[in-house]
Amino acid sequence: MSVALGPDTELVGRELEAATLRERLRQHPVRLVTLTGRAGVGKTRLAREVVRELGAEFDRVEVLDAAAPGESGRDAMRALVHRLTDAPQPAPGDAGSLRPAPGDAGLPRPAPGATGGRILLLLDGCDHEARRTAAETAVALAADPRVVVLATAVEPLGVYGEQLLPLTPLPVPGDGEGDEPHEVASVALFVRRARDADPSFALTLENSAAVTEICTLLGGLPLALELAAQRLRLLPPHLLAARLRGRTTVLAGGPVDAPGRHRSLAALAEWSCRGLAPAARALLGRLAVYEPGFGLAAAGLADEEGLEPLMDRGLLVVAAEERGELRLAVPEPVRSYARTGPAGADGGGAVLDAHAERYRRLVAAALPGLTGTGQDRLLRESAAESPNVLAALRRLHEQGDGEAAAAMVLGCRLPWLAQGRLREGLEWCDQVDGDRGQQLPDSLRARLADLSGVFALALGDPQEAARRHRRALALGKSVGDRRQNALASVGLGTALLRSGDASGARSVLVTALSALSAMGVTGGAAEAAVSLAGALHAEGDRRQALGSLDRAEETFRRIRDGRGLAGALRAGAAMALEGDEPARAEAAVREALRLYEAIDERTELPGVLEEFALLLFRTQPAQRPRTVRLLAAADVLRRRTGAEVPQEWRSKAEQTRTELGSRLDWPDFATAWAEGVRMSAATAVTEALSAPAPSRRPVAGSATEDRSLTPRQAQVALLVAEGLTNRHIAARLDISEWTVVNHVRQVMRRLGCTSRVQVAGAVGRWA
Repeated sequence: MSVALGPDTELVGRELEAATLRERLRQHPVRLVTLTGRAGVGKTRLAREVVRELGAEFDRVEVLDAAAPGESGRDAMRALVHRLTDAPQPAPGDAGSLRPAPGDAGLPRPAPGATGGRILLLLDGCDHEARRTAAETAVALAADPRVVVLATAVEPLGVYGEQLLPLTPLPVPGDGEGDEPHEVASVALFVRRARDADPSFALTLENSAAVTEICTLLGGLPLALELAAQRLRLLPPHLLAARLRGRTTVLAGGPVDAPGRHRSLAALAEWSCRGLAPAARALLGRLAVYEPGFGLAAAGLADEEGLEPLMDRGLLVVAAEERGELRLAVPEPVRSYARTGPAGADGGGAVLDAHAERYRRLVAAALPGLTGTGQDRLLRESAAESPNVLAALRRLHEQGDGEAAAAMVLGCRLPWLAQGRLREGLEWCDQVDGDRGQQLPDSLRARLADLSGVFALALGDPQEAARRHRRALALGKSVGDRRQNALASVGLGTALLRSGDASGARSVLVTALSALSAMGVTGGAAEAAVSLAGALHAEGDRRQALGSLDRAEETFRRIRDGRGLAGALRAGAAMALEGDEPARAEAAVREALRLYEAIDERTELPGVLEEFALLLFRTQPAQRPRTVRLLAAADVLRRRTGAEVPQEWRSKAEQTRTELGSRLDWPDFATAWAEGVRMSAATAVTEALSAPAPSRRPVAGSATEDRSLTPRQAQVALLVAEGLTNRHIAARLDISEWTVVNHVRQVMRRLGCTSRVQVAGAVGRWA
C-alpha cells in the first residue's frame, strides 16, 4: 500500500537535520538510512519533506506506511518486494553494503537483471510489530543498487550496513547560552502553531516566561508543542503552563486524519511503552518519579544494563553529563503517563516515599563533607540533584514528617546558599517551622530560625535577619545548646554589622568567637573572625582587623572550606584597596572567583564580579568594555537570586556605569552591556579571569590607556575590521594563517576585546 506524501509542511528548527539527511540519501553507496527518535519528535514530517525535495532526483518514489493497522502495512512491504523482484534488475557485482543478519529468513531476494532507474523507498513507522518486516524488506532489497531505503523508527532496525540519523527534540530555552526566547527552535515552533490557532497571538514580554515554561515542560517535543499551541484558543499561556505542571498527558486534540498515537499525549505515551518487558516497565515506573537530570548513583543504579531497553526506545534519555557522570531523564509525556497512568497506578505512593527517603539520606550523608575537602564535588552534585531534593522535601512535608523535613531543610543550608535559592530557602524554613511548629522540638525550631536569618541577610534585609537570629537565640536558650547559640550569635553579629551597628556587632562577635574556639568549632569560629574583622575595620582598628582576617583565612585553608575562604579573601581585598594595594586586591579577588567557579556559586558570585569590575575600572582603563560586560552579568545574576545590595554599594556601581557610558561611545557601551547580559555564570567568571594582569607601571593619561599595536598588528586589525577571515588576511599579507591567528589574539588582548566585532569597533574609533 503506497501512501501520498501529503501537503507541504513547514519545518521549524530542522535545517541541519534536513541537510544531513539529503546528503546521506544522495551518497551512492548508501542503501539504508534510518531516521530514529522517540515518538512525537517529528521523524515522519522530516522524512516526507526531504523525500518531497529529492523526488525529482529519483526515477521512482515509493512511500509505505509500515505502521498501518493489522497486516496491511506488512503486506504492503511484502508486495513491494515482489514487484521489485519481478522488475528488471542490474547486473551482479554491486550488491551494496547491506547484508542479512545471521538467521534472517524473511522475504525473497531480487534476482539480478538489467539496469533500471533509481528508486527511493520511504518506510514510515517501522516500530513494534512492523519492525521485523521492515528489516526483512531492507535486507531483501540490499542486492538492488537502484533502491535507497529511508526508514523512520523509534529504534534502529538492526540491519548490517544501516546508517543512523538520530532526531532529538527541539532545543528549549536555557539549552544555549544567551539565546532570546524567540531565537529558540521550540519557542519558534510553538509561536507559529499558536498563530495558526489564534492569528492574534504574539510572543510578548508579558507571556514569554509562560511560553518558555511550556516549551521546557514539554521538553521541546514537536508533537506536544503543537498540541499545546492549539489549547491557546481556550487558555492563556500562564494558565496553560499551570495546567501542564502536574501532568502533560492532558493534552489532546490532534488532527482527525493523524494516526491515533498522534491525537493525544496519553495515546503517544501508551504507544511508546507498548511491548515493554515487565522488568523494563517496572524500572520505568520507578524512574518516572525522579525529576529530569538525576544521576545513576542518586537513583541507586549500579550499572546501565537494565537501562538499555528504555534508552533504545527513547523512554530514558541523557539529559546532560556532569564531570563524566550521565544525568538521565524520563521525558514527557512518558513520565506523566508512567506516574499517573496504568504504569504507575500500583504502588505509586510507595515509590514516591522510597524516592523521598533516598534523597533524605543523600542530604544527610553529604552534610559532613560540605565544609571540607569534598566541598566542590558535593555542592555540584547537590545543584544537579536539587529538583529531586525539593521533590523529596515536598513529599516529606505532605506526609506530615515534620522532623525529617526540618532536618532536610537544615541539610540544604550551604547548597541553597551556593545555588542562590534564597527566597525558596527562607520560605521552606518558615513553612516547616510554622505548619508543624507545635510538633517540632525547640532545638530544631531554633536552628530553623537561625537559618532563616542567614537567608534573610543574603536577600539584603539585615534588620529582618537580626530579628530572626534573636528568635533563634531565645529558642536555643530554652534547650541550653551552647554550640547553636554561639552560631546564632555569629549570624546576629553579621546582621548588626550590615545594619551599620559596628559596635554592637563587635560585642556579639567577640563572645561568639571565644565560645566557638573553646568548643573546637573551627569553621564557625572562622566565620565569626571574618565578620569581626569587618566590625573592627568599621571602627577604625585596621591592624586588628587584618589579624583577625589572616587567622580566618588560615583556618579556611586548613579545613578546605573553599566558600568560606572566598569570603575571607573578598574582605581582605576590600581592605587592600583602601590601603592602596591594588595588586594584592586583584590576586585575592581572582582566587575568590576561582573558588566560586569550583563550587558553581550563585549568591556571592555577582558581588565578586562587581568587585573585580570596579578593580579593573580603577587599574586598567583599556579594559572598559570588559568592565561593562562584567557589571551587566553581575546585575542579571543577582536579580535571579532576588538578593539586594546596600545602597552605598549600589550607588558606587551606578556611578561606575555612568562614567563608563560617558567614556565609551554609546554603541560600544550598549554592545558590551548586551553581551554581559547574555552571559552565563561560568562564562562571566571566564571573562573576568581572562583579563590580563595589570601593568606594574603606573597608569596615567590617555596615551597609556590605548595600548599600542605593532605595525603588523595594526594591519591585521584593519583587515579584521573590513570583515576578512583569517585565511583571507593571510593571503592579503602573504603570511601563514597561524601567524594571523596569533596576531588577532594579540590585537584582542591589547585592545581589551573578546570578539572580532569589538576589534572592528575599536578600529572604527581610530578614524
